[in-house]
Amino acid sequence: MTRTVDIAVVGLGPGGESAAAKLAKAGLDVLGIDARLVGGECPYYACVPTKMMIRAADALAEARRVEILAGSAVVRPDWRPVAARIRADATGDWDDGVAVDRLTKAGAAFLRGRARIVGANRLVVSTSDGEETVETRRGIVLNPGTDPAVPPVPGLADVPHWTNRDAVAVTSVPESLIVLGGGPVGCEFAQVFARFGAKVTIVEAQDRLLPLDEPESGALIAERFAAEGITVKTGAKITGASHDGRRVTLTFDGADPVTAAHVLVAAGRRTDLAALGVGAVGLDESARGIEVDGHMRAADGVWAIGDVTGKGAFTHMSLYQAEIAVADILGEPREADYRAVPRVTFTDPEIGSVGLSESAARAAGLAVRTGGAKIAESSRGWIHKVGNEGFVKLVMDADRDILVGATAAGPAGGEVLGALAVAVHGEVPVSVLQRMIFAYPTFHRAIGDALKDL
Repeated sequence: MTRTVDIAVVGLGPGGESAAAKLAKAGLDVLGIDARLVGGECPYYACVPTKMMIRAADALAEARRVEILAGSAVVRPDWRPVAARIRADATGDWDDGVAVDRLTKAGAAFLRGRARIVGANRLVVSTSDGEETVETRRGIVLNPGTDPAVPPVPGLADVPHWTNRDAVAVTSVPESLIVLGGGPVGCEFAQVFARFGAKVTIVEAQDRLLPLDEPESGALIAERFAAEGITVKTGAKITGASHDGRRVTLTFDGADPVTAAHVLVAAGRRTDLAALGVGAVGLDESARGIEVDGHMRAADGVWAIGDVTGKGAFTHMSLYQAEIAVADILGEPREADYRAVPRVTFTDPEIGSVGLSESAARAAGLAVRTGGAKIAESSRGWIHKVGNEGFVKLVMDADRDILVGATAAGPAGGEVLGALAVAVHGEVPVSVLQRMIFAYPTFHRAIGDALKDL
């Protein structure tokens, strides 16, 4: 069977679904293709359910702070309402019927199957009923997303392990857990399960947690984790993994082994470009991702968006790139602008960052100046008292008198980041920002103190 459409969208995560819907509403004949759940990782295994987990874990932490602030409270963690909310409210029991209906109501057709590019404007889709050939008049939009990657640790692939997908679906908290990976995903899960009673060890190969953020961010989270009883092992070289039928053991070079009931692998993600068949349109199937230009063009008649482009594995990035690709397809091209990409790690303290880190700015040859302020020393931080750790750090290009990066860490750090993202994106002169009025007493008022420190 062969069908011909204007545009085929391969991968219906947030960006792919958005692109398919917008192109269909613009009058194009669009076919959306995905073998997995429509909506992608975000609503079923990532952004939405994990933030429900974090909301619950943060409620426990606040209850435990009552004795310092307001009297007394008895806290008894119970995972059952968390699991029930994830299943009922977030994922619909991991059923994408609502998302499929949303897509088709927008005017796009849907085909559940695994697509492979076999030539210019030509796909073969493997479905439960066999193979179907799809030809396109205008081109193909690729939004394949990523899958959890298992690092090449001897024995690890043969050991029962969780990925983020398994961790989101658990119905009970393990007695003990090793989290392999100290990036945002690993840190969020480590704190959630620890606050619900698991004995957690987090292992990171690099020398600090959150290695892509400012060093101060990793140090802040490590300090909080230590206070909450989470064991942090950084700079750890794992030499092997084994399972005795009951427990998992990781061995290390120069350090004692660690044993736990479960291991959660949160050490990166991958895309199988060879299975996607990108070589048929001249792209490198052995690459880590797909290179695109400022209009999301990867090859003639091929656009790529989302995680696979290497611009940040964020839902908001995928949605942003979808807008750029749609505009190009509809003949209204505009260039992507990545100078103010925001990112938030939803730990407690929350870590919000935008633009360049200090080290990245120096590596780019900028005339760097930094300024900072501690949340605990601000008026709102002093009022907040317990759980007030955090800081604002600003990275300035002194030659241009603008901010090129910033971090807001602490209570509501991701919300405080909003003002900083506007400043970086709009290239507002620092001299103008320094004359702003910041509401008293707010957490974001610390931005003013950091500006004074520049």
